[in-house]
Amino acid sequence: MAVEVPEGAAVADLRSILTQSHPDAAAVLTTALVSINREFAFDDDVLPANAEVALFPPVSGGSGFPTIIHVTEEILDFDDLLAKITLPTTGAACFFSGMVRGVTVRGDAHETIRLEYEAYTPMAEAKMRQVAVEIRERWPEIEGIAIVQRIGILDPMTPTVLIGCSSGHRDTGVFEAARYGIDRLKEIVPIWKKEISPTGEVWVEGEYIPERGD
Repeated sequence: MAVEVPEGAAVADLRSILTQSHPDAAAVLTTALVSINREFAFDDDVLPANAEVALFPPVSGGSGFPTIIHVTEEILDFDDLLAKITLPTTGAACFFSGMVRGVTVRGDAHETIRLEYEAYTPMAEAKMRQVAVEIRERWPEIEGIAIVQRIGILDPMTPTVLIGCSSGHRDTGVFEAARYGIDRLKEIVPIWKKEISPTGEVWVEGEYIPERGD
């Protein structure tokens, strides 16, 4: 099937175009893996002219439930993500949101003017998918999962990450799964930040060193 897209369109744009023309397949298109010219591609990858593009289920096998994975510079939309992981069988959803602190009181108290987030996006999104797989292995009754990280220059009180899990009931692991999601993201997803304060700038180093198999 041939699909025309605007010049400079990315994989995310193609998903949107296909969702509009095939609304019945929206849930599948959201979670599908994408390849361009037989190489894995990600939502911010630009589509070259006359490219061969394929969309297919995650190679590890899928649960049939929505999995939203994204690194973005756009404002995080809680309502949109909640809608995407809410199914007719959903009775509970739990979200964790991290945000930029303007004042850090733990340790040496100091002011933060802003944070600058960067990511190795292709690997970050692959590792975020891995976290989603790990969540499903530990809490099989989880339905939808959303893991979205914002990058760029962010001011205090700005949400930086949203981790959401939905399920049929609150006692099926949604609280624990969301907590696991943010903890694991901090461990293995290649995202880093620079802290800008009145006294200067510093790259904040994580404490966890990934191990073989992470």
